[in-house]
Amino acid sequence: MADPKSDKGAKSGKSDKPAKTPKAEAPVESAKQAKANRKQAASETVAAGQVAAAPKDYVARLKKLYREDIVPKLVKEFGYKNALEVPRLDKIVLNMGVGEAVNDTKKVASAAADLALIAGQKPVVTRARKAISTFKVREDMPIGAKVPLRQTRMYEFLDRLVTVALPRVRDFRGLDPKSFDGRGNYALGVKEHIIFPEIDYDKAEAMLGMDIVVCTTAKTDAEAQALLRAFNFPFRQ
Repeated sequence: MADPKSDKGAKSGKSDKPAKTPKAEAPVESAKQAKANRKQAASETVAAGQVAAAPKDYVARLKKLYREDIVPKLVKEFGYKNALEVPRLDKIVLNMGVGEAVNDTKKVASAAADLALIAGQKPVVTRARKAISTFKVREDMPIGAKVPLRQTRMYEFLDRLVTVALPRVRDFRGLDPKSFDGRGNYALGVKEHIIFPEIDYDKAEAMLGMDIVVCTTAKTDAEAQALLRAFNFPFRQ
C-alpha cells in the first residue's frame, strides 16, 4: 500500500532540489543607502546650524585686521602703555523674540532654525519666567531664541553684518552712536532678518526682528566707539 504522504508530495510538485541562493545585491544597496543617509544627516546638521569646525590655521579677516591695524591705531590714539590694555570684542549676542508664539508655538522652532542659519550655531530657546494673563503668556512657555557668539564665529558674523547685511537695510541712514550702555557695550535692532544672505526670502514664514548686542572690554563709551569705528561700523554722523 502506497504512503499517502508520498502521494501528496508528488501531487504538489515539490522537489528535493535545494533552494536558489539570492544574488549578492544587498551589500550594494546597503552601501548606497548608507551614503544617502550620510548626505541627509549632513544637510540636517547644516540646517540646524551645526557647521563643521574651521581649520586649525584659519584666522578670521577681522581678527587679523584687529591684530595688525586696530591695536596700533588705538594705542596711538588713547596712549595705552601696554597693547593688552586695548579694548577688544568679547562676544556678540543675538536675541530674537517671537510674539506670534502665543498662538502657535511652532513659530519659535522656525525662528530658531533661521537664527541658526544666520549665526552658524544652534540657538537656545528662551522661555517665559512667569505667566502674564494679559498677553496670554504661560509660565515656561517658549517665546524666542538667543545665541552668543565668540572667537571665530563672532568675527565672521561681524564681517557679514557690516559688509553685507546692514547695506541691505531699507532706508538705512547709519547706526545711532548713542546706543552705548556706558560700559562699552553697543546694542542695535534689526526689523527684518531677511537682510542676512543666509535667509531665503521665498522660504521665510514671517519677517522677524532681532536684537544684536556687541559686548567689548572697553571701560568707556568713547573707547568702545573708537573700536567699533575701526571695524567699519557705519555710525550716523
